[in-house]
Amino acid sequence: MISFIRGKKVEVAPSKLVLDVNGIGYEINISLRTYSKIKDKDEINIHTYLNVKEDSHTLYGFNNKSEKQTFLSLLSINGVGPSTAIMILSSISADEFNKAIISSDVNKIKSVKGIGLKTAERIILELKDKISIDDISDDFSHSFDNTIKDEALSALSSLGISKNIVYKHVDDILKRNENISLEDLIKEVLRRS
Repeated sequence: MISFIRGKKVEVAPSKLVLDVNGIGYEINISLRTYSKIKDKDEINIHTYLNVKEDSHTLYGFNNKSEKQTFLSLLSINGVGPSTAIMILSSISADEFNKAIISSDVNKIKSVKGIGLKTAERIILELKDKISIDDISDDFSHSFDNTIKDEALSALSSLGISKNIVYKHVDDILKRNENISLEDLIKEVLRRS
C-alpha cells in the first residue's frame, strides 16, 4: 500500500494530478476538493490509496486523512466503487458527508450526481454505526452557541444516550428554536430518542 506521496507537481487538472518523485511520474486521481487545495502548490504531499484490479493499478489522492478515510468507508459499501466515491467527495466535503450520515440526511447524499435514493439509503444504513461525531472536525457546530450544546451533550451522555443521536437532535432543535433553554432542549432530545 502506498500511504502518501510527496513530490513536485508536473500537471494538475480537476480530476488528475501528476507528481514527479525522484524522476518517476505518478498519475493520481483526485477529487475537486483536493484539486482546489493543491492547484497552486509546487511541492505536494498527498495521502493516497492504491486500487488494485485485474487489469489496472490506480492511485487515488486526498488532501487530508479525513477525506481518505471517508473514501475508504465508501469503498466498503457494496455497489460503491472508487469513481462514485470520488464523485461524492467532489460534491460534498468529508465533514459534510459524515454529518449527513450521522443525521441520516438522505437528500444531502442523494444530491450527488449519480446517487439515487436507494444508494443514498444504503450508504447511510451501512455507515451509520461506523462514523462517529469524533470523525467530524471542530467547526461542526459553528452556527450555534457551543455552551448549550456541550451542556446538553454532557447531561444526555451521562444518561447513556449516544453522542451521535444527541448531536443529530440538538442541531435540529436549535435550528428550529435558537433561544430554547437547556432544560427544554434536554427534554426535547429525550422525547425524540
